[in-house]
Amino acid sequence: MYSDFVDFVRKIYNTKDFIPLHAPYLQGNDKKYLNECIDSIFVSSVGKFVDKFESLIQEYTGVKKAVVCVNGTNALHIALKLVGVEEGDEVLTQALTFIATVNAISYSGAYPVFIDVDKETMGLSPRKVKEWLINNGEIRSDGCYNKNTGRRIKCCLPMHTFGHPVIIDKLVDVCKEFSIELVEDAAESLGSFYKGKHTGTFGKIGILSFNGNKTITTGGGGMLLFQDEMLGSHAKHITTQAKVPHRWEFVHDYIGYNYRMPNINAALGCAQMENLEFILKNKRETAQYYKQYLSNDLDLTFFNEPLCCESNYWLNAIILKDQESRNSFLKFTNDNGIMTRPIWKLMNKLEMFKDCQTDDLTNTIWFEDRVVNIPSSVR
Repeated sequence: MYSDFVDFVRKIYNTKDFIPLHAPYLQGNDKKYLNECIDSIFVSSVGKFVDKFESLIQEYTGVKKAVVCVNGTNALHIALKLVGVEEGDEVLTQALTFIATVNAISYSGAYPVFIDVDKETMGLSPRKVKEWLINNGEIRSDGCYNKNTGRRIKCCLPMHTFGHPVIIDKLVDVCKEFSIELVEDAAESLGSFYKGKHTGTFGKIGILSFNGNKTITTGGGGMLLFQDEMLGSHAKHITTQAKVPHRWEFVHDYIGYNYRMPNINAALGCAQMENLEFILKNKRETAQYYKQYLSNDLDLTFFNEPLCCESNYWLNAIILKDQESRNSFLKFTNDNGIMTRPIWKLMNKLEMFKDCQTDDLTNTIWFEDRVVNIPSSVR
């Protein structure tokens, strides 16, 4: 039933071999910069590539300050800390996400509250967030509180699923109305724009990820994005163990975190940034091939970028008719050397988060039963 699709994917990638979901593109100055870093002996957390990589991301996204981290999860942890999330607080987020989003909330000692996503974006729904807050929230002099639990609702944490931006401006408005901080999990959306503005730049803080399967990679790595330069500088300080600069003395003025990206990883990131535009163009072309091929398919629907968005198409996604069809598709494609995968198991269905508050999660559950990611590497 799905053999034509397998043949089409092989035609796109021009190979009879195994086709992975998303392989890194390492065809630029990657080895050159890595060797240069090794020759400099500055392979750890200090070196010119760290500063250069931050500068390149800062310029590309349009933020006032970018701060590298060892990975996206650590970046999220620091972001939540910097906006004031404390033990016992609640953070509104989506159940349809990679577990890093919710782990970071847990690191902060806070409780995730899972709200439904929009059908158009697969990301946190501003309308559903507002509905939940109207029914459950109470604005007091020191913030918004949950009338049922008595906990402070400190933050909202949307995730731009597979690089497709959420309706972020509406979410900003809801958060302002209810005095809630907004942090963007833009881990998957480097190169994605909403109404001409890069994802991760709408909230107080945004984060990116450069894991091995992301649009660009540093092997492992993350980035914090700030429009508040002073807050960004403070983040840089506490993520480097809060050491007061001095040529030989070790003095620390805050509880710090060893979340520093090594210079050798940043060297890879600098090389990757040189090819970012090519990568994005290539991935958009691949998405269009899929979209056109599937336009008349009654069984497989291509998930297209939302209105007012320019998505990076990090992972292309298709929607099947039901869970049974999804499972058949996954088995057939993987049996035939085409790597595909289902969307994540919903966070509220995991043992650690099964008792967390949710709304009805109607769209979330619908997506879980039907969404499959298909090969999305640079060709």
